[in-house]
Amino acid sequence: MSTEELQAWLRRFAELVHEHKDELTALDSAIGDADHGANLDRGMTAVLAALEEAPPADAAALLKKTGATLVSKVGGASGPLYGTLFLRMAGADTFPAALRAGYEGVLARGKAEPGDKTMVDALGPACDALDAGRSVAEAAQAAAEGRDATVPLVARKGRASYLGERSAGHADPGATSTALLLQAAAETLS
Repeated sequence: MSTEELQAWLRRFAELVHEHKDELTALDSAIGDADHGANLDRGMTAVLAALEEAPPADAAALLKKTGATLVSKVGGASGPLYGTLFLRMAGADTFPAALRAGYEGVLARGKAEPGDKTMVDALGPACDALDAGRSVAEAAQAAAEGRDATVPLVARKGRASYLGERSAGHADPGATSTALLLQAAAETLS
């Protein structure tokens, strides 16, 4: 993973989050606390500013700075979970290995499992696709399918779990933003 490719990925993710901010917030208002889009948009704006202010020396430094910025700037569950994702990614050499390390970090931090109606439901299938040797575009498709699979689920983690059966019928906001993360990767990483 080159630093340039990763920066392009993060820029594209920030653009997609900004474009879909209202959609993410609407999803979160249905089953959460209506701040996912705004929080993640603010966080990614801060990430881009931090990377511009002090360009990282290498890919690991870039991922660490991204994770630390998200942890410090984003409230709710998104900051710690996305921050952990990027911080854990920093220790790997390839994108598949990095994403898998990030996924393991999210599992440990959030204590969620597949089927709990969280970002894990999009991130896990993307990792599985990459582990099977599939392309980043195919991993992005797997993430989108994982996001879509959250619609009928009843949430078992996070604020959405307080709604019980009423959480069914809505895509999970975290799975939706994770699908955007993988879409950005498919558009920018070779």
